[in-house]
Amino acid sequence: MKESRLPGLHRMSIAERIDALAERDWLDPTDAARLRESAALLEKAIADRMVENVIGVFGLPFAVAPNFVVNGRDYVVPMAIEEPSVVAGLSAAARLVRAGGGFVAEPPEPLLVGQVHVVDVGDPGRAVRALEEASAELVARANALQPSLVVRGGGARSLEVHRRALAGGIAIVLHLVVDTRDAMGANIVNTMCEGIAPEVERIAGGRAVMSILSNLADRALVTATAAIPADLLAAGRRSGERVRDAIVQATELANADAWRAATHNKGVMNGVDAVAIATGNDWRAIEAGAHAWAARDGAYRSLTSWTVDPDGRLAGRLVMPLKVGIVGGSLLANPGARLALALLGVESAGELAGVMGAVGLAQNLAALRALVTHGIQKGHMRLHARSVAASVGTPPELFERVVAGLVDGGDIRPDKAREILEGLQQEARVAAGPATVHGRAAAKVILLGEHAVVYGRHALALPIPDAVRASLAETDRPGRVRLYGDAGADSGVVERHVSELVAFLARKLGAAGRHFDVELETRVPPGMGLGASAAVAVALARAFDHVLGLALSDAEVNALAFECEKLAHGTPSGIDNTVATFGRPMLYRREAGCVETLSEAARPPLVVACGRARGITREQVAAVRARFAGRRDRYNAIFDEIDAIAVAGARALATGDYVALGDLMNLCHGLLNALQVSTPELENMVHVARTQGALGAKLTGAGGGGSIVALAPGNTAEVARALERAGCRVLTIPQS
Repeated sequence: MKESRLPGLHRMSIAERIDALAERDWLDPTDAARLRESAALLEKAIADRMVENVIGVFGLPFAVAPNFVVNGRDYVVPMAIEEPSVVAGLSAAARLVRAGGGFVAEPPEPLLVGQVHVVDVGDPGRAVRALEEASAELVARANALQPSLVVRGGGARSLEVHRRALAGGIAIVLHLVVDTRDAMGANIVNTMCEGIAPEVERIAGGRAVMSILSNLADRALVTATAAIPADLLAAGRRSGERVRDAIVQATELANADAWRAATHNKGVMNGVDAVAIATGNDWRAIEAGAHAWAARDGAYRSLTSWTVDPDGRLAGRLVMPLKVGIVGGSLLANPGARLALALLGVESAGELAGVMGAVGLAQNLAALRALVTHGIQKGHMRLHARSVAASVGTPPELFERVVAGLVDGGDIRPDKAREILEGLQQEARVAAGPATVHGRAAAKVILLGEHAVVYGRHALALPIPDAVRASLAETDRPGRVRLYGDAGADSGVVERHVSELVAFLARKLGAAGRHFDVELETRVPPGMGLGASAAVAVALARAFDHVLGLALSDAEVNALAFECEKLAHGTPSGIDNTVATFGRPMLYRREAGCVETLSEAARPPLVVACGRARGITREQVAAVRARFAGRRDRYNAIFDEIDAIAVAGARALATGDYVALGDLMNLCHGLLNALQVSTPELENMVHVARTQGALGAKLTGAGGGGSIVALAPGNTAEVARALERAGCRVLTIPQS
């Protein structure tokens, strides 16, 4: 028999976890391969056939909880959930229950109630009697609508008639009780109810206003129980008996206080919902039924009970409605749900419900034990720290140290994670000795002229000096990329992009087939409209120039970087690579390359802030091009206005007329909004900057996410702090 006890699973890499499950026969070789290749995901084409207006597929972490024993059988439980600590707590609780003999689950009957609601009944008493007398006929009519279900042993079982008082009189509510077998059964029951509704109307002498299932699946109650020896519950200096009694008291509080019960039951549903989502079941229906059941006697209470049994053990019991399925169209369409069901290995919907009931009870145990001992935040904070460390692109070799630094400091924020990461990277560089920087490049801020510059108009741009540094070393093995500084939320994507640029530049410069290690230090994040990709291309081109001894001119470096930009963005204007190469403020026009290089003294007091959402230049440029194709006259008028603003802005910048420059920035932002490249997040960032006294604020770059730039003479610090409080990352630009 397969063993669900998998010690150390949380310390393994994803690949090692998949291997461990495959070696123990929880995953067959095909499913294991699909997980390794991320091929078990729902494809957009399939998603588009499942619901309306699909624009993509939304992901959740797909995890497993080991250690479960239910009715004497081992299970590794699949879960789809984003909340930290749930899987870890659940696995630990399952291990405790395992030591006490495991869970016992009584699976529910596969019964679902459908309702036909009849109003405008002249004689309610007569209608009730007539419907009860016709119950056998109505059940037969319902079964005739689903003959294949009847062949499988299911079908309508009985009919009940209820009276409900409404403001306008008495309504008759007919309950059709249906055995849906291994299907959840919503479509089956709805079809039956709608099919018999005309006959119900005729018999009752009224009007059927609704015919639909009920999600209060009180005919499908699952029961899960467990008993844990008290000594296993000990935590720190707290004895097992003390922890046991505190858990019992916590249940009493949930039954006495609806506010506490809501959070108590949310803990139960953390486990139940995660399994429902992973297996393709309707978690919304399950939630609705569970909470209705918890309030069935008029007061909202706990779904679980914890008591002390005659042997002194902590005894837990969960009873809740749980109507789930293991067959059906949406399950068959979703490869992730099929894989989850295969991993779980259940053979009936009742067995799945029994496991889910055990999971709900275990998750409740995990939450209560944490609450009455060390508190809920200890586990949450470490797992939250892992999410934050991942969000700033922490490389694997430094990940645990960054997490430890966040937890030890008690300040778990992205900017703190970046600070810790940069400190560790600096330590590594110092330990490795001084590295030779072979190539440097500036990033950029477009002050005025985005998108119009693609169509031959002017743009005003300023450099972010020394934004990227690159080192290159030839090697006799496949090259590696090491990133330092700010690689954004996905360092893997940046590494792949850098590797592609290295291969491209090697081919262009006569070094095809040779291997190079790259060290790249960047202080601007990618996807934020600040020209990070162009700066990387320029720094790498200069590094190749140095290592290969080519003596390239700036113009040749710029041309190479422009070719790299076309790989990344499709049809770039050329402004990013030109500013990255020459590193000077400039008024730029595509045909001329650069119209005017402005004085270094023309750098204004700016604040640049990055939002949470990234902007993808290729997509934004393509979207504007598509809209331009349909309305050329209108868009050319907007581009001409932006062009005039950029030229006027260059004059204002040269003379230090910041009031005029701020007005021009605000006008340009309005026009960019008209081009539909702004976002609610960018609008809020602009609003924050202007509210704090910035003379001008606008999005910078292609939009669709990314960054804003604010002109704030005399109050850059105040504007920067306000944007940081709003959740933005603020960059410092040296100013004259």
